[in-house]
Amino acid sequence: MSDVIEFSAGDFVHLGLGATVVPLPTHTGDMSWYEEYGKAHGGDGTEGRLVSLHTFAGSWDTWEMHPNGSELVLCVSGTVSLTQEALDGSVSTVTISAGRAVVNDPGVWHTADVTDPDDPPTVLFITAGVGTQIRDR
Repeated sequence: MSDVIEFSAGDFVHLGLGATVVPLPTHTGDMSWYEEYGKAHGGDGTEGRLVSLHTFAGSWDTWEMHPNGSELVLCVSGTVSLTQEALDGSVSTVTISAGRAVVNDPGVWHTADVTDPDDPPTVLFITAGVGTQIRDR
């Protein structure tokens, strides 16, 4: 039997080639974590996926972008507003609640806002994570 993966503590997994599931080191929230992830799993190319689950106490203070593939953003509980900046510079915002999802296309910068601090959203992300970029909001 495998160890328990504690998503609520910042554990992530990588879905790799050959239908593998690889537990990852606890996410630190900084670019060095993504750089190490890229070194370890970049060989899976655009087919590898990073899976994470977050409960957000507040809105994001950064934007992020995944250049190598789409990202599924599935709200598990609560409500979250997601803002996307498309490749042409246009900006749109959509609000999703439990059971609803959106897709961030490759190259689309995106950020999130908590709509009700008394009901923090929990969101599942399935991401083409190699090459992820972050910028200040």
